[in-house]
Amino acid sequence: MATVEILGFPPSSFTRAARMACEEKGVPYELIPVPPHSPDVLAIHPFGKIPALRHGDFELCESKAIADYLDRSFDGPALFPSDARERARAEQWVSIVNTMVDPVMIRTYLFGYFFPKTEDGSPNRAAIDGALPALKQQIAILDKAVAPTGYLAGDRFSYADINLMVILYYVKMFPEGAEALANAKSLAAYYERHAQRPSFKNTIPPPPPARRAKG
Repeated sequence: MATVEILGFPPSSFTRAARMACEEKGVPYELIPVPPHSPDVLAIHPFGKIPALRHGDFELCESKAIADYLDRSFDGPALFPSDARERARAEQWVSIVNTMVDPVMIRTYLFGYFFPKTEDGSPNRAAIDGALPALKQQIAILDKAVAPTGYLAGDRFSYADINLMVILYYVKMFPEGAEALANAKSLAAYYERHAQRPSFKNTIPPPPPARRAKG
């Protein structure tokens, strides 16, 4: 059978989510390290976003769609709950994280450090500080969501958790995010427990680009 290929830039949280899905399912895969908008990616995703998947003559884009394809195509632990209500809840949290959490925690807060667009390359304090109220609000919401069971949906690890863990990994790197996470006791315990999963450890991205410590 053809090998699954995951195309994407390794530090990308969405690329990592697709890789973790393979790891959780026990699906052998090859990571093709290419950036967004590269020819191989544009051939699959009409807007050049990563990750993309190739599996023989089948091509697919968007990380959640990739996870769903893997879940339905291969044996192994389920990535989504089988119960209709819990699956819907998992889908709900994937959507919330992708549309609300990622824009704040990754596109604004993280990028304020990694891609600051300041003249001297120092952190973009205006972007970082501006994101903090929403980041703290979202941390509190997520803390409440995982408190009952230790998962976002149902009583076992699912793609909804994968989709969040890859974001919390980056949030925890920086002082304001690390403090907010540490103060959210249920979410902090959730992160520390799931960070021990082999799928998480096996997909840790390379070190981030060098950055200045002071703004």
